[in-house]
Amino acid sequence: MTCAAPEEGCALLLGRRGSPHGAAVPWHGQRIWPCLNTWPEPAERRRRFAIDPREQLLAQKWARQRGLAVLGAAHSHPSGQAVPSPTDCALTLAPALMLILAADGDLAAWWLDDTDRQPQPLPWRMDA
Repeated sequence: MTCAAPEEGCALLLGRRGSPHGAAVPWHGQRIWPCLNTWPEPAERRRRFAIDPREQLLAQKWARQRGLAVLGAAHSHPSGQAVPSPTDCALTLAPALMLILAADGDLAAWWLDDTDRQPQPLPWRMDA
C-alpha cells in the first residue's frame, strides 16, 4: 500500500479465513486490493476515507473466484500514527483486520474483535 498524502489512501485486504496454524487471528492475508478514496466531501479526505461499493463488489467477486475473502481494510493516516482511531473502530464491521500506514512510514496490523471492539496489535510480516 502506498500513501496517498495529503489524503487518506485505502485498500481492501484479501486472504483466507481459518488458518490451520492455531494463530490468535486464524486468517492469512494474501493480497492488498488498492481502492480510491471516495469520501463524499473532498476536503475531509485528509482524515476520512470511504471505499466505493462497486470496488468492494469487484474485489469480493475476484477474491471468491480464487477461494479468497475480504478480511478487512487498509488505510493511511497521512498526518498521524499507525494506530486505529475511535472512528476507525466505530466504522469497521468486526471481526476484521486493519492495516494502517502512518505518516512516518510505520505500518501496523490490528485485529478488531466482534466482542470487545478494542483493537489488538498483531505481529505480522509481508512475504515477497
